[in-house]
Amino acid sequence: MEEYILISTLNDFIFCPYSIYLHNVYKGGEEDLVYAVPQVQGKASHEAIDEKKYSSRKDEITGLSIYSNELGIMGKMDLYKGKEKQLIERKYQLNTIYQGQIYQLWGQYFCMKEMGYEIDKLAFYAISTNKTFPIDIPTEANKDELQNFIKRFKQYDPTQPLQVNSNKCTHCIYCNLCDKIETENVY
Repeated sequence: MEEYILISTLNDFIFCPYSIYLHNVYKGGEEDLVYAVPQVQGKASHEAIDEKKYSSRKDEITGLSIYSNELGIMGKMDLYKGKEKQLIERKYQLNTIYQGQIYQLWGQYFCMKEMGYEIDKLAFYAISTNKTFPIDIPTEANKDELQNFIKRFKQYDPTQPLQVNSNKCTHCIYCNLCDKIETENVY
């Protein structure tokens, strides 16, 4: 039986494959010692979604577990507005939209489509600024791109040397816990 990949891991993999390892090592640890400020803010902003207290509207779905047999991915989506047929990925802060975040939203889109949901619009929503950033619906070429990325993820060899990017590393929530770099994170 093939294992499913967590959709959120796709974004983490692009940022740094080693961060996935660190996330799993420190999961369940003392939050004050392990989590950086962005992680604490992100977790707090997700509480309403995770506890299904974000909305009482019957046409809005939050925190739905989703999967795609075709892509071999699974996870949870943040918000689906049924009346608007819109899928929204919420982030606490969003200054730049990175490719990994787009893969994450595309993954959610393809899962929900496979599960029978109609989606006409995609967006990111920045909680800290109350701004919505529309994203184009993925094309067949985008789906191929995502499938190729998932294939690269599955074929990743963790024994290969890690490319350390000090700019990325100082913005990593695990920087202070990482043995690959000698600097502190910016948080």
